[in-house]
Amino acid sequence: MFSLFYGLWNHVFSKTEFHVLILGVHKAGKTTLLEKLKSIYLKGEGLPHDRIVPTVGLNIGRIEDANVKLVFWDLGGQPGLRTIWEKYYEEAHAVIYVIDSSAAASFEDAKSALEKVLRHEDLQGAPILIFANKQDSPAAVSEEELARHLHLKELDERSCMFQAGSAFDGTGIKHGIDWLVEEMERSKRTELLRMRTEAAGKI
Repeated sequence: MFSLFYGLWNHVFSKTEFHVLILGVHKAGKTTLLEKLKSIYLKGEGLPHDRIVPTVGLNIGRIEDANVKLVFWDLGGQPGLRTIWEKYYEEAHAVIYVIDSSAAASFEDAKSALEKVLRHEDLQGAPILIFANKQDSPAAVSEEELARHLHLKELDERSCMFQAGSAFDGTGIKHGIDWLVEEMERSKRTELLRMRTEAAGKI
């Protein structure tokens, strides 16, 4: 009886865990975003900016927000490292795609890499938050301008939002994460991943 009650208590009060990929081309600000996320949600635990180095492989960050746990996988964006991205697609609930909105010369590369992400079958139905980063820079374009430049028809076929912000000062991050959590909670992909996990646990 106790074990049944304990199991029910755990089920009702346990937090849903979501896996979120942080992708983008080299120097978009992905790791800075991850560290700022940790700083915002974990009361200052993120690395200071002068200690952040380019990611070679994978950085992992975990935060809790309201009734959910979020696990972030920050993957290196150099061309030679992008081939490992797809190894993480199958288990991801959503994607944050970071673009340096102050570096117009990188937009075409960012668009090409994003197209490949959107077309991959292992990410079908995953909500995408496109974070127009470095809005604190005078050279930054607005999220509307960035959306016009990307002009990807694949974005019309899934849950997607452009969020202007800055991983340096934290602008726009909370709003973007709130939207992403809401989308993941009602996403069909989340239900499919939950069913797959439960099925694997019974084997």
